[in-house]
Amino acid sequence: MNWTLGELAERLSGTLEGPADLPIARPVTAQTPDADGIAFAEADKYLAIAEASGVGAVLIWREARTAKVPAIRVQSPRMAWYSLLQACDRPIPSGSGVHPTAIVAPGAQVDPSATVGPYSVIEAGARVEAGARVFPWCYVGENCVVGPDATLFPGTVLYRDVTLGARCIVHAGAVLGADGFGFVWDGSRRLKIPQVGTVRVEDDVEIGANSCVDRATAGDTWLGEGVKIDNLVQIGHNNRIGAHSVLAGLTGLAGSCTIGERVLMGGQVAVRDGATLGNDILLAGRTGIMQDLTEPGEYFGTPAHPVREAMRSLVHIHRLHEMNRKLKELEREIERLKERLP
Repeated sequence: MNWTLGELAERLSGTLEGPADLPIARPVTAQTPDADGIAFAEADKYLAIAEASGVGAVLIWREARTAKVPAIRVQSPRMAWYSLLQACDRPIPSGSGVHPTAIVAPGAQVDPSATVGPYSVIEAGARVEAGARVFPWCYVGENCVVGPDATLFPGTVLYRDVTLGARCIVHAGAVLGADGFGFVWDGSRRLKIPQVGTVRVEDDVEIGANSCVDRATAGDTWLGEGVKIDNLVQIGHNNRIGAHSVLAGLTGLAGSCTIGERVLMGGQVAVRDGATLGNDILLAGRTGIMQDLTEPGEYFGTPAHPVREAMRSLVHIHRLHEMNRKLKELEREIERLKERLP
């Protein structure tokens, strides 16, 4: 970075509290003993951690107490941290134009401003639009569309008939458009159901590494604007995920689910086939959805219940052994009382 603390304070519209000429080399976590690093703290707990760790400087909120280390006081430490990380981001180099080792089929369209990296394949009927970046070893199947300024990181696979909107990001190893998991029992064996639908991804969607979005049996699997998918997430066939929803790692959606807008799913959430979730629902990690949920709120458990109710149930579960012992004692006492009756 090669900035001074004073330069960073000016860049982040903050108030300097410390030597303006203090060199800052990198952003670090509050726990990092790095005299050239800067961390952020948005609560007293994290400020104390930063002070004790040996970090060079810290971003703090306007009303925070005076820090014991050099600081920049800002309106929102988290947003200032976001701006700092943006300034430090180093894009992965992708070259320019179509690499000589890439294979672009006749009938495919690659915009002159797009990039197609080494050993990538663009099949017939596919379009790679303006400013898109296709990194090495990607496969873009027939009739796929990679939208403007979209990015496919190395090893991404788009089977066929997959449409990515503008500025979408698909990380390494993700697969979009693989067959949905559908079979029919004919009395003696399982017959594979042809999956003839598509995948449609709206603008500004990000899909994590090694995640899968299956093609629809018929119609489309649809991800709304601004959806964010973590690594190792399974999206089954014919799912519909509303705008700005977020799915954390190891979450799995069976087929034909309808997910509302601004839904947040923690890690390892599982949603049964055909389930419907309304808008503004938060599912804590490892929640299992066995039925439709329509009311906004926070849910936890399998089957899912409102968080407070689910936590009360957990408390009772941990007391079952004690409750069972007391129940048996009461039963024995009742039997003794019965024996005393005339």
